[in-house]
Amino acid sequence: MELIKTKGYESHSKVVLILAHGAGAPADSTFMEDLSVALEREGIGTIRFEFPYMQKRRQDGKKRPPDREPVLLEYFSGVIDRVRAELGSGSLILVGGKSMGGRMASILASRRDDIDGVICFGYPFHPPGKLDRWRTAHFRDLNCPILVLQGTRDPFGKPDELEDHQQELEAIDLRWLEGGNHDFQTLKSQPQTQSALIAQAARETRIFVDERFEF
Repeated sequence: MELIKTKGYESHSKVVLILAHGAGAPADSTFMEDLSVALEREGIGTIRFEFPYMQKRRQDGKKRPPDREPVLLEYFSGVIDRVRAELGSGSLILVGGKSMGGRMASILASRRDDIDGVICFGYPFHPPGKLDRWRTAHFRDLNCPILVLQGTRDPFGKPDELEDHQQELEAIDLRWLEGGNHDFQTLKSQPQTQSALIAQAARETRIFVDERFEF
């Protein structure tokens, strides 16, 4: 699958986010489409891609588990190299993604020193219900700023679950989206909608960029 670029990619090339999908949904899922549009409204161009296992699913329609971590990281790293070669040195290139995609981006940022920043939308701090399996050890090795946008109802990491992990999380900028689950969906009783939280996440991303980078 070719890279998916927002319509404003060229005009927004000063700030570009390479956006990776989560474990179960493709790069052109409704969430990824809506998020890309919201980010574009904030002046952030996006580039989306699909990991090898998702490309195979697109070809034959068969669902597969994600590739092993080394495969995911190698493929993601190759996309970063490709985008950097295309845009040159004049752009702020961020990496990130939805859930697993954001986690892979953060791991790459702990191993590479040429990543400008990381944006994670719904970080999988731990598998749901498994508070003994935290996925945060690499945060201490991050080489750039990182922003995590997290719904307060996210089963992969809720506010009260993160309270005892402040020391290992001190490297990240964590901003909560009230009432959102892992897909930023809200309860019917809540005035905000999923679309509103996606727009809020995009706005918080823009604020983070303006606060942390000079370009």
